[in-house]
Amino acid sequence: MYTVYQHEKFTDFTKEENRKEFLEALQIVKKDIGKEYPLVIDGKEVTTKDKLVSYNPCNTSEVIGSVSKATPKHIDDAFEAAQRAFPAWSQTDAVARAEVLFRGAAIMRRRKHELSATVVKEAGKPWKEADIEVAEAIDFLEYYGRQMVELKDGKKIESRDGESNQYIYQGVGVAVTIPPWNFSAAIMAGTTVAPLVAGNTVLLKPAEPTPIIAAKFVDIMREAGVPDGVLNFVPGEPHEIGDYLVDHPTTALITFTGSKATGLRILERAAKVQEGQQHLKTVLAEMGGKDTVVVDKEADVQTAIEAIVQGAFNFSGQKCSAGSRAVIHEDLYDEVVEGVTAETKKLTLGDSEYYENYLGPVINQKAFDKITGYIDIGKKEGRLMTGGGSDSSKGYFIEPTVFADVDPEAVINKEEIFGPVLALTKVKSYKEAIDVANNTEYGLTGAVISRNVENLEYAKKNFHVGNLYFNRNCTGAIVGYHPFGGFKLSGTDSKAGGPDYLLQYLQPKSISQWL
Repeated sequence: MYTVYQHEKFTDFTKEENRKEFLEALQIVKKDIGKEYPLVIDGKEVTTKDKLVSYNPCNTSEVIGSVSKATPKHIDDAFEAAQRAFPAWSQTDAVARAEVLFRGAAIMRRRKHELSATVVKEAGKPWKEADIEVAEAIDFLEYYGRQMVELKDGKKIESRDGESNQYIYQGVGVAVTIPPWNFSAAIMAGTTVAPLVAGNTVLLKPAEPTPIIAAKFVDIMREAGVPDGVLNFVPGEPHEIGDYLVDHPTTALITFTGSKATGLRILERAAKVQEGQQHLKTVLAEMGGKDTVVVDKEADVQTAIEAIVQGAFNFSGQKCSAGSRAVIHEDLYDEVVEGVTAETKKLTLGDSEYYENYLGPVINQKAFDKITGYIDIGKKEGRLMTGGGSDSSKGYFIEPTVFADVDPEAVINKEEIFGPVLALTKVKSYKEAIDVANNTEYGLTGAVISRNVENLEYAKKNFHVGNLYFNRNCTGAIVGYHPFGGFKLSGTDSKAGGPDYLLQYLQPKSISQWL
């Protein structure tokens, strides 16, 4: 019925015509600077006096836009709407639900540059990274739609003589989606449409620094045909509505991407059964990483250098999958350190509106202060090879920073920094390198650079991460190609963009009938 899934192609910005089109999209986005966006509850647009304001992290004097803030009363209204809409939506034919996603993907494809330009302005993400992210958002709609079509008739089970048995899937209830700011289009879209296409209704609370791209996405999904009450848009401050959303007795599913501290808080609170609650809440949590590139003595040095630099500094290291440390065999250590330092010095830092800048700003003052604090710690724990500078006079800019000779147990080698800071560590053997790579509480991504087949096989069994990459960097998972999720305290390993993901938003039901 549908074409075979293939991921959305990335824009080739080496072509002048593509750069011209993107500049035109930036102008379109600039015309909407300062625009206000409402809540959406039961298909109705609701405007409130209090606003959540989105600032340009490249230029904090520029307001990208604002969204109305939801209060607990608005949250109650949204839950009531979602609960009313659930029976009809959950019993809507699965193919029809999938087709809503396909229409949404088509609209996003037509508006791709505009959406990418919004991410550039609102999140400070460079052109290429923003384009890849919006492509990923489209991928989630296309992939999950097809996955639901595959699951619509359930799974085959056995029947005895005189008996007919079925095993089917059905929606669970009302889902709460709490996405992050660093993938404000991709993860936001994916964690919204997955429960939706599975037959659940959704309350979407976007990340507070990046609500504008979420508001545009909600408009797209409404245009695509999502019925009233099925998708409700409820932005707000976490301290005002976060716990309320999690604790609410109507909440059946919670999808969260963010910090370990917040994820653990959600898991703990969701475990408590509230008055009137007649179900257990399911939590899908992705809570970060401290990801390592391991360089074996039998590695291609140039491949290692490229993998380390790209993994550490794409989007200024503001990825849970960022390769924020590299563990290098002593035989290649000096050469790799020299190469990484040289390549890092070539990276350009500046306003992400300009294509030539490889790195843009970090997201806000809180992040800026945290990252510069880790840089101060790094100056005591390692040898500063390049970077270390920062400037928040206009935007939140931090130089790509490399520390060498960092002890495996150092703070900057163990804690998630979420910024453009890289730690390099020397080891005496490959097995020691894997041990060091496993020495944190996280287990999200990792990479091994080696031409030794036995060592790669060893990593498959002993490098404890959910996403393992060989001879490339440890970021850039593609929907349907690299299902994404981590071990240990990186989260529930829900494997977004994978063949099992939708099952977590569905209830299996066994039906047996005597003939």
